[in-house]
Amino acid sequence: MATIKTQLQIQRHDLSTDKSLRAHSAADELLLKRVGALETKPKSLAIYHDRFGYLTCHLQKLSPVAILTEKSQEKAILANASANDLEGRRFSNPLSPLKKKLDYALIKAPKSLALFQVFLEHIAHNSTAKVIVEVAFMTRHFTPKLLSISNQYFENVEQSKAEKKARTITLTGKKQVPKQDILDVINYRNDSYKQYWGVFSAKHIDYATQYFLDCFELTPEDKVILDLASGNGVIGKEIQRESPDTEIHLLEDSYLAVESAKLNIDGPNVHHHYDNDLTNFKNDTFDLIVTNPPFHFEHEINVKIPIYLFKECFRCLKPGGNLQLVSNTHLNYKTHLTKIFPSVQVLAENEKFVVYKCVK
Repeated sequence: MATIKTQLQIQRHDLSTDKSLRAHSAADELLLKRVGALETKPKSLAIYHDRFGYLTCHLQKLSPVAILTEKSQEKAILANASANDLEGRRFSNPLSPLKKKLDYALIKAPKSLALFQVFLEHIAHNSTAKVIVEVAFMTRHFTPKLLSISNQYFENVEQSKAEKKARTITLTGKKQVPKQDILDVINYRNDSYKQYWGVFSAKHIDYATQYFLDCFELTPEDKVILDLASGNGVIGKEIQRESPDTEIHLLEDSYLAVESAKLNIDGPNVHHHYDNDLTNFKNDTFDLIVTNPPFHFEHEINVKIPIYLFKECFRCLKPGGNLQLVSNTHLNYKTHLTKIFPSVQVLAENEKFVVYKCVK
């Protein structure tokens, strides 16, 4: 039987102050149960999409490699490992080859089916012929496309019965498949943007971002600019086109988004940051911060995270600098922004989106 460390205290580590949300689900517990039932310990184990480190920490004695897709994920795993006196974390990402071929992999199924396929693509070319893959999800999030994508890579795709409203899919019999180019190309205005599968808004530039680009204000005084939650870099690229000498910083939590943006915008004045917060920036750094801030985190809607980021934006703006953001109208960010900024105005609004300008 595989050895699993028990009685760990795994906490949520993100930018939210909502203490009611859990750091794991029944789907995580089901994956642990599957590993615990193994008669032979895996020689090489990878864990995909372990948001807060519940699986990585509990399976620490098996020396798993955690395949990271977000900086917040890395920070959470490190924080929980430290809190439980665990050592020996190993990290990689879905774009990098693994040093050792996998014989076992765990996937907490992501909301993005494209990202799920990125995970299977990575496993397909970094595993033994006899690799076993366990995919877990809450039953309410099931879609038949999980099965059809799995069938592209494995002969045997077996779904379990529900336990605590969670299920697993066991994948065996790996197929020999050619390696795919996991990049999409999105045409927008006069440019083509490359974007890895699994990055937000895969087939077109997000409509809120398009609306923002039609409405935001850029002045000659905006010499140092931050594009927060920068995605594939389209906002930064549009700013660079209008103001080529401007110093532009792009910050993004998603590793695949950062790597996408690097393909789309570069130059001596362009700086890419793989991070989920602004702690590495000093006070009074930026003339302008632009953002289409995230509020969906997998199946959660959590506005407390963007509100935290707005407070950090205020700290990092120079006196007289401004934050400009686009949001869905129903989120009513103005209520929160007016508590942070002395001046908040609406630059544009339609039935779906609103663009705010907040001056420090």
